[in-house]
Amino acid sequence: MENALIHFAGADIINGESIVIYGLDMDVLKGDLVYIVGKVGTGKTSLIRTITAENKLRSGEGCVCGYDLRNLRKRDIPFLRRRLGVVFQDFQLLNDRSVEDNLSFVLKATGWKDAHKIDERIAEVLDAVGMSTKAHKMPHQLSGGEQQRIAIARAILNSPEVIIADEPTGNLDKETAEGILKLLSRLNSEGTAIVMVTHNLSIVERYPGRVFVCADERCKEIDNDPKSKI
Repeated sequence: MENALIHFAGADIINGESIVIYGLDMDVLKGDLVYIVGKVGTGKTSLIRTITAENKLRSGEGCVCGYDLRNLRKRDIPFLRRRLGVVFQDFQLLNDRSVEDNLSFVLKATGWKDAHKIDERIAEVLDAVGMSTKAHKMPHQLSGGEQQRIAIARAILNSPEVIIADEPTGNLDKETAEGILKLLSRLNSEGTAIVMVTHNLSIVERYPGRVFVCADERCKEIDNDPKSKI
């Protein structure tokens, strides 16, 4: 699809040398909320790694934010990743530096040079995730929910067109997880597409979106209750 931020057609998704999903067809448009669900080992993470160009696409069509995955040059991978925001289950913050320095590191690594603009952007994203007072904290001084909010702040630093969230509430208690989901939902309502891997089907019920189910070496969109398909 011409306007798709993420487009796959007849794509085989690999893990190592093995195909884990055959013939994937998927289009993610601006403002979409897309869930990828399925049992462990059905290719969900491999699909995410393909979107972020960690896994190669060897057959079929694949395009992410204007970059053709089949012909993607190694030097272009960082530019593709600047167009994406990625949120992990285990936060993946740098533990040897403050929140502010975690965010500054990402901005400098993606080409920001003006110190004043860097400080401004950090203040903006921390405000957006409700963490304005935590800039000088170290990650270990934050709760799990606070660390995940910082991880989301990191993901939106470069105003990505798509946020990829891989089990973003997997390590959080129910109340904290709900706060993270509301934050992601708000970002989605403001126009950012979100692709979320989750095992938690109650999330799909409470925050309805498009659902792709991975099973039997396929990943297909369904129109009805995913509980009946897994």
